[in-house]
Amino acid sequence: MFRHIITLLMFCCISFNVNAQVVALKSDHPDRHVVVKGDTLWGISAKFLKDPWQWPSIWKLNRAQIKNPHWIYPGDVVVLDMSSGTPQLRLLQETITLQPGAIEEPLDKTAISTIQLSVIAPFLSQPLVIESDQLDKSPRIIAGQDNRVVLSPSTRVYINKLEEGANLNWYIYRPGDNLVDPDTKKVLGIEATYLGDARITKYGEPASANITKAKEEIFIKDRLVPAGDEVITNFVPHAPESTVSGRIIKIYGGLAEAGPQSIVSISRGTKDGIEVGHVLAINRYGSVIKDPEYVENKEKKSASGLEPGMVKLPDERIGLLMIFRVFENVSYALIMQASQPINTLDSVTTP
Repeated sequence: MFRHIITLLMFCCISFNVNAQVVALKSDHPDRHVVVKGDTLWGISAKFLKDPWQWPSIWKLNRAQIKNPHWIYPGDVVVLDMSSGTPQLRLLQETITLQPGAIEEPLDKTAISTIQLSVIAPFLSQPLVIESDQLDKSPRIIAGQDNRVVLSPSTRVYINKLEEGANLNWYIYRPGDNLVDPDTKKVLGIEATYLGDARITKYGEPASANITKAKEEIFIKDRLVPAGDEVITNFVPHAPESTVSGRIIKIYGGLAEAGPQSIVSISRGTKDGIEVGHVLAINRYGSVIKDPEYVENKEKKSASGLEPGMVKLPDERIGLLMIFRVFENVSYALIMQASQPINTLDSVTTP
């Protein structure tokens, strides 16, 4: 029995107002699209919609269903249906032959995801934003096998204390850079540096473990953090329900500037209402300049709080990002669109 998981992807596209925004079709949209391996829901939506991130908002689903959407599979056919007078996207009830002698069977294939998970995979579990004293309370390596200084894979290490029943698999970290809010100068957290993995062989005080993976050199005093068993990969792009305003505080991958598929961190987290799947607009932060024809007027005060004669230029939208991992004060995001290079200190706001 052919299983059509995308039956929930039925939506109105033109003149449909969602959260005070009109969802519109692209002028050069196709009539249909055959789903192939490597497609993403964002990419398919981009073929039809001017703003592809809006597709979950116009599904005829309740909030709980939107948070747990079904997927589609290679071989499915998404068509634009105009029969009702209102454009809708739906699944064509047929099986498509993708190559001679081969039929795609959706139940035997991996469902497509919202975005390319391979791009963000290293950040789903390994990088970590922590409170300033969190690692101080974590289990630590106190010695290595045969008094080794540099600890490598297959090396036995000893942990100060791990009680019976604690996690079997752990990540090894050491404190890294402070993440600072550029506006308030407040330290939002410490980004711990991921070093490798360890597997416990004996609980107790001390405990024993074997290093199973080393990304960087591991030393005595490095700390252990439990390996997460569950990683969120079911991303549903949607706008925050309230106004969000923050900044890009770091670009990853050794780059000075970021573009589509780059990973960044922003200065907002769960305390600010940020959640996985939120889409934010990226804005070039308007610079503050001096009015070239300013005439000093001691009695006139600036309503903006700027020095007299100074003017802040408007922010300009230059891209979109989607949140994929959230901490208390900081979040990781993937840049989805960019019309200009993205820099640290660029602002992020509700689109």
